[in-house]
Amino acid sequence: MALFYEVLQDINWQVIFKTGIHFFIILTCGWLAMKALRKLIARLERQLIQKGLAEGEPPSESEKRIDTIVRLLKQAAFLALWLVVGLIFLKELGVEIGPILASAGILGLAVGFGGQNLVRDIISGIFIILENQIRVGDVAVVNGTGGLVERINFRTIVLRDLGGVVHIFPNGSVETLSNLTKEWSAYVFDIGVAYKEKTDRVIEVMQQVGQGLLEDPVYGKLMLGPPEIFGVDKFDDSAVVIKGRIKTRPIRQWEVGREYLRRIKLAFDENDIEIPFPHRTLYMGEQNRPLDLRMVEKLHGESVDAG
Repeated sequence: MALFYEVLQDINWQVIFKTGIHFFIILTCGWLAMKALRKLIARLERQLIQKGLAEGEPPSESEKRIDTIVRLLKQAAFLALWLVVGLIFLKELGVEIGPILASAGILGLAVGFGGQNLVRDIISGIFIILENQIRVGDVAVVNGTGGLVERINFRTIVLRDLGGVVHIFPNGSVETLSNLTKEWSAYVFDIGVAYKEKTDRVIEVMQQVGQGLLEDPVYGKLMLGPPEIFGVDKFDDSAVVIKGRIKTRPIRQWEVGREYLRRIKLAFDENDIEIPFPHRTLYMGEQNRPLDLRMVEKLHGESVDAG
């Protein structure tokens, strides 16, 4: 018991009280800083949601993208905050934090050299998500490969092409990225007709078909206006090519375009408008000359003999 009292008497209560006050102040400042960070991040989240709604982004995709960004910001900000608080605690306890910071710097440098590709992928992924370049459900072409965007992570983009093949691209390796379905889409068509056809009449028929498609209760809802007929685009080997475009809602361009081409074929048949196709004659030497030529030669030979 005497030993216990002796230990209590040797304790510097003033230092302990002073250190406790410092710890309390540090924790309070850390807690206040955390509350301030939460408010700033919540404000940023509201701004991103309003921006997404203004751009016409679907609410489900907007919430998914923004939730990913906010979660990453929270993790990074809170980790940095409490790391600083922990270092201040160590300094209050009399621990030299200089060697710790130096060791952490060396370790971070080594990790940076070893994982630079990973860091590059993550940073690129942050910008892809933050700038809303593509979203889940879009049709995109990444580095020349097209497909439906199934997932967007901070490290990779996952596409599935028309054949069902899944393509995975590290974000840092993305050199070209084309979004085919952002805000609106378009079906561009080139329709060839015979040289004997009057192009003004052909364009009139095409416009009538487009207007009928726009008035259709199913396909009209997918279109953003009547087809734009640009006119004669070029003279091909066997056809006059007329170019046009149909603007549609995102990812519906192929559905509308196929129906438009189907109706164009029916309308051309009804109006006797010829869709040409290349003709080719194969000649395989004397033994395989065309039948009409052999008949002419035979008749000519008989007439010579009779004479």
